[in-house]
Amino acid sequence: MSATLREVRDTIQPLQKLAVDEEWLDDLHLRIDDLCIIASEYLEPDQVERLRDACGFAAEAHSGIYRKSGEPYIFHPLAVARILANVRFDSITLQAALLHDVIEDTHYSKEQISARFGPEAADLVDGVSKLTQIQFNSKLEAQAENFRKMFLAMAKDLRVIMIKLADRLHNMRTLGAMRPESRRRIARETLEIFAPIAGRLGMNHLRQELENLGFSHLYPLRFRVLQDAVRRLSGNRREIVGQLESRIQTRLEEEGIQARVMGRGKHLWGIYRKMHGKRLPFKDVYDVYAVRVVVDTVDNCYRVLGVMHNLYKPYMNRFKDYIAIPKANGYQSLHTVLFGPNIVPIEVQIRTEEMHVMAEVGVAAHWRYKSGDGQGSHTQQRAREWLQKLLDMQRRAGNPVEFLESVKVDLFPDEVYVFTPRGEIVELPRGATAVDFAYAIHSDVGNTCVGAKVDRRLAPLRTPLTTGQTVEVIITPTARPNPAWLNFVVTAKARSSIRHYLKHLQREEAVLLGKRLLEKALAGRIGGLGELPAAQVQTLLREFNLSHINDLLADIGLGNRFAALIAKRLMPEGGEDETRPPPEDADARPLLIKGTEGTVVGFGKCCRPLPGDAIIGYLNAGRGIVIHRDNCKNVASYKKSPEKWIEVEWEQQPGADFSAELRLEVVNKRGVLATIAAAISSTDTNIETINTTERDGNTTTVHLLLNVRDRAHLARVMRRLRTLPETLKLARRG
Repeated sequence: MSATLREVRDTIQPLQKLAVDEEWLDDLHLRIDDLCIIASEYLEPDQVERLRDACGFAAEAHSGIYRKSGEPYIFHPLAVARILANVRFDSITLQAALLHDVIEDTHYSKEQISARFGPEAADLVDGVSKLTQIQFNSKLEAQAENFRKMFLAMAKDLRVIMIKLADRLHNMRTLGAMRPESRRRIARETLEIFAPIAGRLGMNHLRQELENLGFSHLYPLRFRVLQDAVRRLSGNRREIVGQLESRIQTRLEEEGIQARVMGRGKHLWGIYRKMHGKRLPFKDVYDVYAVRVVVDTVDNCYRVLGVMHNLYKPYMNRFKDYIAIPKANGYQSLHTVLFGPNIVPIEVQIRTEEMHVMAEVGVAAHWRYKSGDGQGSHTQQRAREWLQKLLDMQRRAGNPVEFLESVKVDLFPDEVYVFTPRGEIVELPRGATAVDFAYAIHSDVGNTCVGAKVDRRLAPLRTPLTTGQTVEVIITPTARPNPAWLNFVVTAKARSSIRHYLKHLQREEAVLLGKRLLEKALAGRIGGLGELPAAQVQTLLREFNLSHINDLLADIGLGNRFAALIAKRLMPEGGEDETRPPPEDADARPLLIKGTEGTVVGFGKCCRPLPGDAIIGYLNAGRGIVIHRDNCKNVASYKKSPEKWIEVEWEQQPGADFSAELRLEVVNKRGVLATIAAAISSTDTNIETINTTERDGNTTTVHLLLNVRDRAHLARVMRRLRTLPETLKLARRG
């Protein structure tokens, strides 16, 4: 469908009011014409007219607003809509693309858009819009909250992210008008978030353009050098690839297989990442020729594979069947690497026409193939499953920044495929461990995991898994997540689940500690928390904007509020209970420490206190109580805030092992470490870490971190070490 300039001006009244000169206005009409011509190839005439109406509305809304490049702002939403029209998105999506910045940048509201274009388009526009009305503490927090909102909107309607990706693509194409620091920030964000999302949704063509554009703006010099190197070699490569295409095509025709054979170039960001990640020179990365074979049926894919392996010898362990086991984004193809002419490696991808479309446009194929059982709907279902996982992570995340970091982890591109004992396939990112596998099965399985068997053999929980392994998780109902797991898990679900559990656990521990601290502060003044006047408690909670007494106790336990001050505020108007005069030592009664209080009671690494040491406690906001030895070098500086110190003592029978650090100077000779380890083991002591520093040719300093029960246990270890003939000097550190 086409229209003359005069017809367009007559049908779109708002355009006549635009505050732009005649040159821009003519260009605007031509761009609207171009968009409508593309849309008319697959939309109904009334839908195209509706699209024209949205063009006029957007043009009027953005009238007088210009981009950094100097062109009218309306050119941007028109370009975004054109990108989506080329992928054949529905008319509602195209309207929302034209209006995607209206709520954010103009005086129009979501309600006004809904009244004119319908609630569906308005919801899409709102999902894309940033949170401009809320004040944040930092740019990172604002960015994270905007992404959180976008992902929540994506879960309701996938078209939100399609519009956002098209918006980012056009912004990247026109990024040259921005300041250098802004270009680098936006390029990094594109490479870290938007390009991986496009890949996760199977939109590889869009992903590659985003990556190359991000590369060119983040590392402009490296991009130009690599681009020139590729350009210099492209002529010779085209000739070689052309010969490969011809030979493969001829061989397939001889076998009676109809196929399209085409050379496939590597994009610059992919070359750079491989060079950087594997420390390879350019010639070792670029000296790989890639060919794609597209056929009509899945059966022919496997027939072509056989022909290719007869034509050229395959590399061992370089074959991947993504047709039988598709990637997380729905991508399907057979991949193989062959020894080509002159032993040159050839990468071959074999797929059907439908798989080829899916590889290029991913979930966007859902709108191209309207059938309910088509490839597009299958991939969209996978995308929705992924988004549901993101929603679960969002519920567990403590703040938007943590959620954004979890999403970045989840966008890790490479996968491994492992099996459950029943033969079910579980897909995990490369580097995933048995703990990641456990959480992939279910959060409760992960939370109660205590061990794992890999291929029927016991393996450490932190062991990275590889494709083809069978993993069995060993659980104990009373077990709970170990905070150390956060050091090696790689999946976002595992990380967010562990953090979520530990936060709830920390809150419970903080409430219990806060109750102990407050009752200690109230000792002798009132019977206990149960005797506090309810009205007094509620008044204080309202003043602190807290909803429950446990919130107040948790704050006390975490060191955010001081128990003594809270106790004064909670006392009845008459002050202390006159019928129960406080003993003189009420405030001096120490808090008993057992070592099993959990995360709210920590032990200073500067002095590493042990049961038997004289100790003192320091209230550290957000961490609870940190225990120090009373002769610790940090105590003097901390005493500038005496209100934060609290008297503590060890319980008679502490219930945990504690860390102790020793510094040992020994004669440098063969086998000395084994001798030290054996001596320590004989005292029923576990070694956490051991590090050595060679002082000179004859002497070595050994730093030991041990697990001991108390000061007497450590003294026994030290006596044993002093008996060794190799020992020159021994001291406890801290």
